[in-house]
Amino acid sequence: MVNKIVGWLVLVPLCAVLIAFALANRHLVAVNLNPFGAPADASAAGYGIPLFVVLYVVLLIGVLLGGTASWFAQAEHRRRERHWRREAQHLGEELDALRKNNGESRRGPMAEVDDLLELR
Repeated sequence: MVNKIVGWLVLVPLCAVLIAFALANRHLVAVNLNPFGAPADASAAGYGIPLFVVLYVVLLIGVLLGGTASWFAQAEHRRRERHWRREAQHLGEELDALRKNNGESRRGPMAEVDDLLELR
């Protein structure tokens, strides 16, 4: 509940600032991706992009690149987690097989602990 309140307290003002920024920066700007070319004139008819669109696109690209970099950085963690999940599943199956072979019932002194571990 606290996370939702904090999220609202951060996101609502941030959205308001972004909307105000977009309204204040509607003038057209020339975008030139060639650093060696001559700068283009934004006042030419039919040429130019609103400044807030340029900044929002750059922001979106930055968020996507950051998310991708974070995903690749966490690859080793995900790989280890998959390994240990498979190991736990294998050991659980082995334990069930041993119990079945020994004729033990599932209900024993540690049954509650086993039940709690299976919930994960």
